[in-house]
Amino acid sequence: MKPLIVEDIDFVLEELAAAYDTLRNQRIFITGGTGFFGCWLLETLLAANAQRQLGVKLTVLSRDPAAFAQRVPYLGSNPDVTWVRGGILDLSTDFVARQLGKAWRGDAVIHLVTEANLGATAATPLNAMDVIVEGTRRALDFATTAGAKRFLFTSSGAVYGRQPGEVTAIPETFSAAPETTDLTSAYGAAGNAKRYAELLCAAYAKQRGLETVIARCFTFVGPHLPLGSKFAVGNFLEDALHARDLIVKGDGTPVRSYMYAADLTVWLLTLLARGTAGRAYNVGSEHAVSIRELAEQVRAVSGKRLQVTVLGQTEPGKPLDRYVPSIRRATEELELTQKISLPTALERTLRWLGNA
Repeated sequence: MKPLIVEDIDFVLEELAAAYDTLRNQRIFITGGTGFFGCWLLETLLAANAQRQLGVKLTVLSRDPAAFAQRVPYLGSNPDVTWVRGGILDLSTDFVARQLGKAWRGDAVIHLVTEANLGATAATPLNAMDVIVEGTRRALDFATTAGAKRFLFTSSGAVYGRQPGEVTAIPETFSAAPETTDLTSAYGAAGNAKRYAELLCAAYAKQRGLETVIARCFTFVGPHLPLGSKFAVGNFLEDALHARDLIVKGDGTPVRSYMYAADLTVWLLTLLARGTAGRAYNVGSEHAVSIRELAEQVRAVSGKRLQVTVLGQTEPGKPLDRYVPSIRRATEELELTQKISLPTALERTLRWLGNA
């Protein structure tokens, strides 16, 4: 696995300039630091240490640090990262102290761990809810006991439930919610568990004084995104990479929006540094695209003679499946905007995949 492309690192470091004074010399604990979001945060913070003398020290919880170091050695073996081996349900100050040989004291916790496997969530919803709800409680307890001031929780747009087709972009004030008896869709067990985890964040902010900030994350694309999994864009990119025709398994009408991971990284670290405590912010793109249009865009940026085939047929009267956020709050309060377009994001991801 090779490092991110230079344009992405330079972009993030430039866009984060306003947050450097807040982040400088901080000790940050990260859960889920080896996933898609985590790899981007690790690499860009370490690049900021090397190029901007940021002085951040990272401690990362991972089930298998050795495997990650073998897969991504330029991150796994960096001296500015200390690894703690374990799962989120193991997390406690005593658990970490036994591994580090001393108590961890720090400034901030970034809680990224979630149950991302929809199949596992549907098959064993109790396990998924434990990871999300109890895992968040453990991370919050750890943060308060360790003396951290700031806590960033990556929630999900699934907390809003199914987006009505007439609502073009969901604001943070949208009052709907997932159906509480739905254990099969992304909006059921996971969405309701995320809602409760957000409530825990609000409670710890009120009763424990922990400055919790919530990032309600939508849909993303970029290097380190898993291929051949639940993500349509990852499947299309994998097919394009191997010069295979692009297959849309459904009818191609669901509408999504895609933020590039470099923009995502800027947003998450800005929320950590400057987000209002106790507040939730949508994180994503407002530029909507259908799944069929997405496949066509992947084909176009690939430069290859590929076909796009849509297997499904649209059912008459079927409600539009839409999942697009309003980012007005983040723009007005923190001056955050999406800078990298979808075609550029797809091109850069394909370029990185070709070299990785």
